[in-house]
Amino acid sequence: MNLLDDANALSDDLTHLRRRLHAVPEVGLDLPRTQETVLAALDGLPLDVTTGDSLTSVTAVLRGATPGPTVLLRGDMDALPVAERTGLPFAAPEERMHACGHDLHTTMLAGAARLLAAHRDRLAGDVLFMFQPGEEGYDGAGRMLAEGVLDATGERPVAAYALHVMSHTYPTGVFTGRGGPLLASSNVLNVTVRGAGGHGSLPHRAKDPIPAACEMVTALQTYATRAFDIFDPVVITVGTFRAGTATNIIPDTATFSATVRSFSAASLARLRDGTVAVCQGIAAAHGLEVTAEFNEQYPVTVNDAAEATFAADTVREAMGEERYVPLENPIPGAEDFSRVVDEIPGAMVFLGATPVGAAPESAPANHSPLATFDESVLPAGAALYAELAVRRLATATATAAATG
Repeated sequence: MNLLDDANALSDDLTHLRRRLHAVPEVGLDLPRTQETVLAALDGLPLDVTTGDSLTSVTAVLRGATPGPTVLLRGDMDALPVAERTGLPFAAPEERMHACGHDLHTTMLAGAARLLAAHRDRLAGDVLFMFQPGEEGYDGAGRMLAEGVLDATGERPVAAYALHVMSHTYPTGVFTGRGGPLLASSNVLNVTVRGAGGHGSLPHRAKDPIPAACEMVTALQTYATRAFDIFDPVVITVGTFRAGTATNIIPDTATFSATVRSFSAASLARLRDGTVAVCQGIAAAHGLEVTAEFNEQYPVTVNDAAEATFAADTVREAMGEERYVPLENPIPGAEDFSRVVDEIPGAMVFLGATPVGAAPESAPANHSPLATFDESVLPAGAALYAELAVRRLATATATAAATG
């Protein structure tokens, strides 16, 4: 079977589905219109379909012609609270947008279900399709795991794969990935400095929290660059800072919050304690009180080395040597697919979808209100999902037979 040819034959259907999804973006864990669209796309296929309880997820199982292991394929479905400014004829009219390409991921996964269902007689095992809400900060993957997605076929998957499109950096149709850390952990540091308000002309009669909070911001930057190995870097970015109501009033409190990222569990453990200690020490030096809370969100996304190599080989063999470029360094973004690969071996692969006429190095990035994606990659993404499932099931079955 030539899955890429089969996927190319579905190109018009895939484009239509993607545009339907793009026009009705939904944010978070509750995506009723998106779920309805996915269920309609899967209707008529020989799948065992279930939906989530605490979120509008869709889990679909394709049983192969012969018993065997399970491979999981994941696609995220949620959008972002971004007002679209692309000017596309199917642009979203509301303050929400598929600015990260999840509409493409969902379409590719639905396409893979069609491809694999057409070749069900060639499958030695089961394929588990994980259509997931709430990737963008809502931990939808964690919720689906809690609801038992990994046991949907009756046995845990031997491998899991995910795709992620990029509107920039990589030429259209080029896949990339790496073994080991692929994406950073994502965490939030929330800090409230408490002093005593007063008149701005008499600072000695108040306890001003603003200078101390400012000192904490700069000290955290120094901490990130001086306490950690440059080959295991961390990122601390203060994104909000709030204090005061007027120029001549010293406020009671100052607050700020930061995103804190790392590429290893060891660095994350140090950040958890160290960032709080920095803030506490500065507060004590100023005679102030502080509450510093370190909230963990997503762990590091670590691609299994063998599965990452398998995915790269699959791209090269199925689509051509030139279609895969190794990723030299991890990316400081974060993903809740990390929850899945913490449980079972797996790999995420990136796919370049830079729009026609744009240069990869300067095209608007994912999450931009101007981000657009080249829809011509839809068949390749669907075909790769399907190829990974077919080939990994065959490998696992052969290994089990040889050792059995």
